[in-house]
Parts: sequence; C-alpha cells; structure tokens
Amino acid sequence: MRPETEADLADMIASASAPVCVRGGGTRGVHLDGTVLETGGLSGITLYEPGSLTLVAQAGTPLAEIEAALDAEGQRLAFEPMDHRGLLGTSGAPTIGGVVAANVSGPRRVSVGACRDFMLGVRYVDGAGVVVKNGGRVMKNVTGYDLVKLMSGSWGTLGVLTEVSLKVLPKPETAACVLIDGLSDADAMLAMAKALGSPFEVSGAAHIPVGLDGQPVTMLRIEGFAGSVAYRADQVAGLFGGMAVRVERDPDTVAKGWAWVRDVEAFHGQSGDVWRVSCTPTEAADLAARIGAEALLYDWGGGLVWARVAEGTDVRARLGAFDGHATLVRGSGQAKFPPDPAPIAALSRGLRARFDPKGILNTGLMG
Repeated sequence: MRPETEADLADMIASASAPVCVRGGGTRGVHLDGTVLETGGLSGITLYEPGSLTLVAQAGTPLAEIEAALDAEGQRLAFEPMDHRGLLGTSGAPTIGGVVAANVSGPRRVSVGACRDFMLGVRYVDGAGVVVKNGGRVMKNVTGYDLVKLMSGSWGTLGVLTEVSLKVLPKPETAACVLIDGLSDADAMLAMAKALGSPFEVSGAAHIPVGLDGQPVTMLRIEGFAGSVAYRADQVAGLFGGMAVRVERDPDTVAKGWAWVRDVEAFHGQSGDVWRVSCTPTEAADLAARIGAEALLYDWGGGLVWARVAEGTDVRARLGAFDGHATLVRGSGQAKFPPDPAPIAALSRGLRARFDPKGILNTGLMG
C-alpha cells in the first residue's frame, strides 16, 4: 500500500483487518509481519518560515530535501538525526516521518535535546482510520495527552504520521573540537562530565576506545561565532592540563568527525550484532565492561553506549539490572526493545488499545 493523500491513508487503515507494517524510507531495517504501508507518497515541504524558525513537511518527505532547504537559509535540524544506512546495510532515503517516529537524535542531544523536543505539531492517522491533529506551529503548554511527544518515538505503533511541524535553528558560524588522547574509558567519562559541566557550552562529547589511529580519543565539540569558538576551545583545552590535548579548528574536519560519531561509522562493514545502551554516564564504563564488546563508542557524554558484539550475544543478560535500557539495533533472535516494568507495560497496553483498537499497526515491535 502506498497512499498519495492523507485521506487515502485513512481509508486504507480503516478498511484493514490484518497487521500493517509502516515503512518510510526503509532505512532503519524494521521487518515485521503484515502488509507493507509505504509513506513515501506523502511527500513535500508544506510550509517553511525561516524568520519564525518553523518548518512543516509531510511525513514521507526525504530528510535530504529538508536539510537542503534549511541549509539554503543558513539553518538546520539542531538534533542532527543519524543516518542508519551504513550501520544497518540498508538503502532507500531516510524520511522526516521516520526520524520523528523513531525519535532519532544525534550527538547534539546532550546539549540541545532530542528530536521530540523540537516537535511543534503532528498530524497522523490512528489505527481506526481517524485523522488526528495535535499541536501547531509554536511552542506552548498542552493539557491532556501531549500527542506530539507521544508520537515521537512510538515507532508507528500508535498511528501513521502524515505531517510534522518542527522548530529549526540557525547554523553556527564555525566549530572546533578539543581532542584528548589516551584516556581510559573511566577517565574519559570524568573528562566529558567536566567539559559538559563547564560554562563553555560544549555541544558534543564522545569517546572512542579505539580511534582511527588505533588509540583512545575523547572528543569535545564547541560551536558558535568564530571569536567565541576560538576562546571557548582554548578554555576547554585548558581544563585538561597535563593530558595529551589538541584542538582541531578546521570546521569541515570537525563536521566529518562528528558525522563519524553520529552514524557510528566505526562499526560499518563489521560483523556482529549492534546494541545501543542508554544509561547514566557515571555507570557507562562499568556497564560497557560487563558487555565484553568487540568494539565500543560512547556518545552523549557517556549517556549513550554503542556496542558491537558477537552474533547472538544476550547483552541484556550480561548487563543485568541498571538505570537505563538496551536496544538491539542490528541483529536477530532477540526483542528489539527491552520489556517494560509491569506498571509501564500496563500503561503502554492501554495506550495502544486506545490508539490502535484493531491491533494492526507495527504489531510485535514494542512489547
């Protein structure tokens, strides 16, 4: 099924009686039982007001089209969504609806927030075929369900997005990256916490135990106006006297380095399962040691751990109980998402029963 209008989509879902697998660009490697429903026919930017920092687009609009329109006006999606294709070996083109449905957020999340924090409004079709609109074109408080936030990260289990409204931000004039060589994982967590806790507005903090030269490197990004970036980069570097510190000031090199982190390029073309562990940064190094991974990458100051492990490894069993969760990003034989605690599972069931009474949307994906 490939609807060309929201009305077509509503009719298709209203008449469906069997499972439906919702698919945007197909880049996130989700394969479920049921009839595939492609959203690519719902495409196009419907409103863009650079002066108001607002963009509205249909859900099937390619992300590249949106980024090109923003770039032409010196603006960007501040949450820098990841491109999963290299990691998952998929093709196609990422869509803005897929980004929102999965709440895809890159390294800058540690400083500005996630995709859902930039959502202003949504239109979607629920599991009964009813068109629902929530939010608008400005940030405001809401009463009742905040459906904008609820749909962000619901992976198409509560409804099929047809249109999204987003807040965008200006692109910075330049960027620099402070690099610290040779830190252990535990010391890198402390260094990133120190930088993020400083007044120098660090917009990215990542650590790679085995960098491109085979040695550990800790990365701290600074963005903004040229004079401010130069000053803040020097100040951040000065926080780590006695360590092997260097500063990369070429903005193109900095951008490529952070795209490498964002898209987990260190794992591209490498065998094994890939897990994404969300945790408190203070626990990150200990949790990573429990996993016994073949390769690791820490992002969000340690709040996000990417782990590449041997196929079939039960990472959740190795981690045990901790304050966070582990998601299987690449691999098979295990649930993609961890089971929810009983109270949350009951709430989730209630929401799905309300939004998808026939139980047909991306069934089996989330609990």
